Amino acid sequence: MYKFSFLFVALIMAAQTAFAQQDKPLRPPAYPLITIDPYTSVWAMQDSLYDGPTRHWTERPHSLRGIIRVDGEAMSFLGEEIPTYRTVVPFVKSDRFWNVTFDEPTDGWQGEGFDDASWQTATGSFGTFESAANEWSQGSIWVRRTFNIDDLNSLNSRNLKLKMFHDDNVRVYINGVLGFETEGWVGEPQVFELRDEAIAALKKGENILAIRCDNTAGGAYLDAGLVEQIPSKVSVPAAKQTSATVNATQTTHTFDAGPVQLTTTFTAPFLLDDLNLASRPVNYITFDVQSTDNQPHEVEVMLSTGGNMAVNSTEQEVVWQHMPSRSLDVMRIGTSKQQVLGRKGDGVRIDWGYSYLATPRETSSTISIAPSQELSFQFSEEGNLEGIETEPMPQTVNANQISLGVAYDFGSVDKQGASRHALIGYDDIYSVEYFGAPLQAWWKKDGTSVVPMLEEAEKEYESLWQQAQKFDEKLVEDARKAGGEKYAELTELAYRQSISAHKLVAAPSGEALFFSKENFSNGSIGTVDVTYPSAPLFLYYNPELLKGMLRPIFYYTESGRWTKPFPAHDVGTYPIANGQTYGEDMPVEEAGNMLILTTAIAIVEDDPAFAQKHWESLTTWANYLLENGLDPKNQLSTDDFSGHLARNANLSIKAILGVAGYGRLAKMLGKDDLAEKFTSRAKEMAQKWMDMADAGDHYMLAFGKPNTWSQKYNLAWDDILDLNIFPDEINKTEVDFYLDQQNEFGLPLDNRATYTKSDWIMWTATLTEDRDTFLKFIEPMYKAFNTTSDRVPMTDWYETDDASQVGFQARSVVGGYFLPMLEEKLKND
Repeated sequence: MYKFSFLFVALIMAAQTAFAQQDKPLRPPAYPLITIDPYTSVWAMQDSLYDGPTRHWTERPHSLRGIIRVDGEAMSFLGEEIPTYRTVVPFVKSDRFWNVTFDEPTDGWQGEGFDDASWQTATGSFGTFESAANEWSQGSIWVRRTFNIDDLNSLNSRNLKLKMFHDDNVRVYINGVLGFETEGWVGEPQVFELRDEAIAALKKGENILAIRCDNTAGGAYLDAGLVEQIPSKVSVPAAKQTSATVNATQTTHTFDAGPVQLTTTFTAPFLLDDLNLASRPVNYITFDVQSTDNQPHEVEVMLSTGGNMAVNSTEQEVVWQHMPSRSLDVMRIGTSKQQVLGRKGDGVRIDWGYSYLATPRETSSTISIAPSQELSFQFSEEGNLEGIETEPMPQTVNANQISLGVAYDFGSVDKQGASRHALIGYDDIYSVEYFGAPLQAWWKKDGTSVVPMLEEAEKEYESLWQQAQKFDEKLVEDARKAGGEKYAELTELAYRQSISAHKLVAAPSGEALFFSKENFSNGSIGTVDVTYPSAPLFLYYNPELLKGMLRPIFYYTESGRWTKPFPAHDVGTYPIANGQTYGEDMPVEEAGNMLILTTAIAIVEDDPAFAQKHWESLTTWANYLLENGLDPKNQLSTDDFSGHLARNANLSIKAILGVAGYGRLAKMLGKDDLAEKFTSRAKEMAQKWMDMADAGDHYMLAFGKPNTWSQKYNLAWDDILDLNIFPDEINKTEVDFYLDQQNEFGLPLDNRATYTKSDWIMWTATLTEDRDTFLKFIEPMYKAFNTTSDRVPMTDWYETDDASQVGFQARSVVGGYFLPMLEEKLKND
């Protein structure tokens, strides 16, 4: 029998009442649920947990499903049933073909009776993706195929859907009737609704499926078929969600399930002072139930995790098994073809390694690996998962949606309440390829395997739950001191997002490497100008992690693989870190970033040892900035989405502070002559900057363009690191000017557009001298996240006039929100 602590249950209830469920006005754009790394990252992208599927940050379903039974009545509280489909018209393979043309056809090409004899024929898909059978990369493509329906009566036309993989814009016709159209692209096959009139055009016998696809930019792809959605065997009403709260390490939802209150708590124990713990790929889900009518009630709770958490595409086949353990019931699922580190890119999911669901072994719980609908039906009817047989392996995920499931029997629950919990984890086998060497996650560095790791995570559950609560309370306390209540809420939402956009691995040397992934950007790994805005969080909580972000760039130079006199932009495309893959350098940007961040580490630690180790590289980059940094040539900066810019005044500030940082490091290392040279040169450059950038009531976006302006967010480091290179009057002049440029949802990045970067707003806000002025920058940004219609993990690039997302989401750069806290900490040390 599972021995859970009633005292611990009481502590949970008290903590939730006192802290986790306090009334917080901020409505997150998305709720973090499972946050481990860039691949295992599950979010609720709606207000109620049951109003849609849970999703990976790429917005593909990564399914968590939860049902509670109270006195035999089943209610849904988490996710939604994963649909299953029967193929009606399959994707084209070797025994079927498309008629295809790349020249615009005459009218009537969409329907019957059109003569396509002059068109080419081809089997399989079209595009630039590796899986494409036929090459197509530019312009438009028109395709037609015939398919037969033998018996219309046997087809449930109400459930007929279009299954398609398209990149980019498409128009789809059935027998000449428009059935579907959209702009944009998808990264894998997806199912779409068909228009009623197109379904009505179907007939017995031969039918025509015709498609036009336009590739507007980048990659291209097209394949399509028809599927019939199989009705679910069970319909479960929803419990009533009554609250939802995001804290730094925990997300909590409460539900009224008839006469019982259910509280779910998702815990990611990101306590960064312990690298083993920060690396451990396990999150907890806690279920607390309590009678609300002073009467006892029979309660059961089911949790399932979908096989789609272990694949890039639901077309892939998976295998599954129960794992032996002394204290846990452990299940896992993964692809049948384990191509470890075989896929790279931005909008992709992991398809190697195994997704795990584990629970303390006890007689009052049952587990099963079975189709999702079977798990839900069995539990809704019986309150357990007994007697469900697993299907033959392997299976494609979309065939039966094989899932891992556990059902808890709480027995009779009164007002004292009861608690159970599950562990969700992921073992990626190898995490990163680093200049040809496959590297494992940090938690494996001493040879630990996955089941003992899960068992250790279980032993520490109660302790870590309480530590997470205390950490969350302390973070809010510190954030309030630094910036007030709304600022604190933004840091809470940023914390897990920033950390889980990284992977901590052990280098061949044994040192920590902390790789970022440019989520929803370009998929680069270890990008310097992503590290730069992310750094404040890690400087605040554990500078060793920032060192782990910088080490790959230092090694790239010091190994002789990168020979330019400035740092690389990145070290590859996640998870392959074999060298820069971004198409263009950012010389001043990356040199300034590396110097400023290395200086920050030395100041936070009061120890220049890390800089000393990489002194030769730092010297090369500092000299480069002396020669090229004051008046930068036409080049990209971290705001590369705005395009190239010559004479960039904000980039010049970065270069000047990079030079000053090198001077500070030299001073700390006892190199007094060098310190004097670089510090005095930085001050000379700053004086020239003031003359070159002066536009009267503000400073220019680019030298020589007096009618321009931009956020000078790089200035923040001058005060925070106590470099004292630029006069304080610059900050005041800029802040006063910015206040007149703000829109409803924040300060634009510069005069060229109305969009902004939220991390830079936060840095610009640190240039203020008082709390009231600080909040004038924070409150519009807070309002943007609180009201945006784009329900995705926080974007850092949005429009200031309507709060709409421009691009980017789930990126690590929101770690930059911790700069005001870092400033407060350094001033008080």
